[in-house]
Amino acid sequence: MELEQIEKLLADFTNGQLWIIYIFLIVFSAAILDFFQKRLTKKLHKKFDKTNNVWDDALLHAVRLPLSLVIWMVGLSFAMSIAGLGFAPTFREAAVVISITWFTIRLIKFVEKNILYQGKIKGAQIDRTTADAVAQLLRLTTIITGALVLLQTLGFNISAILAFGGIGGIAVGFAAKDLLSNFFGGMMIYLDRPFAVGDWVRSPDRQVEGTVEKIGWRLTVIRTFDKRPLYVPNSIFATIAVENPSRMKNRRIYETIGIRYDDADKLPAIVANVKEMLLEHDEIDTTQTLIVNFNSFAPSSLDFFIYTFTKTTDWIHFHEVKQDVLFKVNEIISSHNAEMAFPTSTIHLQKGV
Repeated sequence: MELEQIEKLLADFTNGQLWIIYIFLIVFSAAILDFFQKRLTKKLHKKFDKTNNVWDDALLHAVRLPLSLVIWMVGLSFAMSIAGLGFAPTFREAAVVISITWFTIRLIKFVEKNILYQGKIKGAQIDRTTADAVAQLLRLTTIITGALVLLQTLGFNISAILAFGGIGGIAVGFAAKDLLSNFFGGMMIYLDRPFAVGDWVRSPDRQVEGTVEKIGWRLTVIRTFDKRPLYVPNSIFATIAVENPSRMKNRRIYETIGIRYDDADKLPAIVANVKEMLLEHDEIDTTQTLIVNFNSFAPSSLDFFIYTFTKTTDWIHFHEVKQDVLFKVNEIISSHNAEMAFPTSTIHLQKGV
């Protein structure tokens, strides 16, 4: 009697519950396949790291996660079909579209990163701002295309959506005019290139000064010199003047130096020696304007000024050069037994006081 009951239970399970075994096998197969693809991509990663090709590394990094998503989503869709869920084919197609879109976005990201890295190593002149702009445009195109294909897969009428977009574009444009102005402001930055990522910029019109970290389609990120991030909408740059000190060709030394009135007879020789020193200085650009002249009779000193330009534009090295120039000026003044002036006052007292 017990043997008959067991056989009956097995028959019932085989006839009515066999789909559970199929679902288990599908999920288990997906897990095994995902495990092996991860092992394979890991081995390929070690191999591709030894090559100088930027495409193989980017392709491998980009495909890892989307491939896992495809394996699991396709497996789940087949399990849904066995379970009798009617939307399983649509789910499978949507999963494939999402995975391809994700893979493309990741590929663009890693290719951009590798190209910039290789350019930095090889010393190639790669415009980071242009690379960032092209990458953002490609990502935006990929997302829009993927979204339209996904909507078509889900059964939406793309033609109706596009027609609605054309009619509603005017209303959206009025509602998002600030967003659009920032977008076109970013486009003008990419076209005109008043600055690039890594440049030091400042504006005399606004309290904007620092190093450009990122140029987006809506705003630009500037890292101020006290290390705070400053987020500037791109439309602002259409209304303000922007200086780009990073593109200067020289830095200027403009200093006024005063000596005592008691050393007036030594001033011509001092001025001549200072000018000679600047002409012979290795860090001074003698092709630019170079002036050393007596300038004025100041209240407590005879003033002459130095007007010259350094070869370097580096901020730190410039100050080292300027320091060296000022030290040598002091040595020249001392070599003539003269002294620098400081504010003094002479008091005349009447006799008998």
